[in-house]
Amino acid sequence: MNSRERFFRILILGFLTALSPFSIDMYLPGFKLIAKDLHTTTNEVGLSLSSYFIGLAVGQLLYGPLLDRFGRKKPLYIGLVIYIAASVGCMSVTGINPLIALRFVQAVGGCAAAVAAVAMVRDLFPVNENAKIFSLLMLVVGLSPMLAPWAGTVVTSYFGWQSVFLTLGLIAVLILLAVIFKLPDGYKPNTSLSLKPGPIISNFLLVFKEPQFYTYAIGGAFAFSGIFTYVAGAPGIFMQVFDMDKQTFSYVFAGLSVAFIGSSQVNTLALRKYTSPQLVKAAITVQVLAGVVFLILSLMGLLDLIGVIAFIFIFLLTMGFISSNASALSLAPFAEHAGSASALMGAMQLGIGALTSGVLGMIVTISIVPMAAVMAGASLMAFLVIFIGQRNIKQSISAQAGAAVMH
Repeated sequence: MNSRERFFRILILGFLTALSPFSIDMYLPGFKLIAKDLHTTTNEVGLSLSSYFIGLAVGQLLYGPLLDRFGRKKPLYIGLVIYIAASVGCMSVTGINPLIALRFVQAVGGCAAAVAAVAMVRDLFPVNENAKIFSLLMLVVGLSPMLAPWAGTVVTSYFGWQSVFLTLGLIAVLILLAVIFKLPDGYKPNTSLSLKPGPIISNFLLVFKEPQFYTYAIGGAFAFSGIFTYVAGAPGIFMQVFDMDKQTFSYVFAGLSVAFIGSSQVNTLALRKYTSPQLVKAAITVQVLAGVVFLILSLMGLLDLIGVIAFIFIFLLTMGFISSNASALSLAPFAEHAGSASALMGAMQLGIGALTSGVLGMIVTISIVPMAAVMAGASLMAFLVIFIGQRNIKQSISAQAGAAVMH
């Protein structure tokens, strides 16, 4: 492929990957207005965020087998159409429960974009380039926390919070057109794959048994759940604890995303000197230390606004290294089952993210401590999984080498 084709493929895959983050970040500034119009609280509005995460997790498992069986594009078309229809539905709700339900449906449709994009990286680019491609996708994804809250603030201020969902629907239409006309399907459908529950579960188990997969998929999921916790808790922390207006909140939220964007791009340079496992190990060590100190200082009441922003910045900084490398390492052992591997990885990531954000949403107290506690706990779990898992991987490689010598 020439440089022009490469650019457009990465760009479209980036937009596919960014659709769900944009769907999450764009309506955050409107939480207070949504709560007022639907006669509820911002915490309950936060449950529509948790339902979105749950929908993403469920949809991942649904689309994985479909992408392997029918190719990448047909299931992607169906998912984007469902997303568009649900976005229109979100505009007309009159209560919080329908919004929570429709956000679930919207996520089930939209997650086809993320699963297909990850699998297509494996299809369209050499394996040894995957970590770099994921880092480039993170550049596009990282723009969503910068652009989405600002766009949400502008759209909500002039046209009401309902127009956020109209905008998201129109974005999905443009992405659908780009996929149809500009993105190749680099995977030949495997018509021998069964869509019955038994074989599907067997495929998932086959993927999950791979030590490299479960180490980086589960470890990466726990590490990444800190971001879900931050996204769910940010409106309450910044707009209620520190009394920010929605305009200032959108600027702070955008500014913090620079950490994730910047580190994901530094990661491409770091890969010239260090391996992906080394970078993941170093980043998760920094993350768990930052998370624990953040929690301790929060409990002691020693953090002001600048302190909270600083610790969140460090946390997001580590994710630029963890996310790209953990994704590439999780998928590296697979070619035939890349769709299932991508789906399973995403389901674990989003399921754990939904759990952590849901716990946060059910806590009535408006305080920094719950968010700091969940972020610290998630990073500690990631640290344990990755360190133990890397030891298991080395033992598995040694065992395979020994068996090969005996034969």
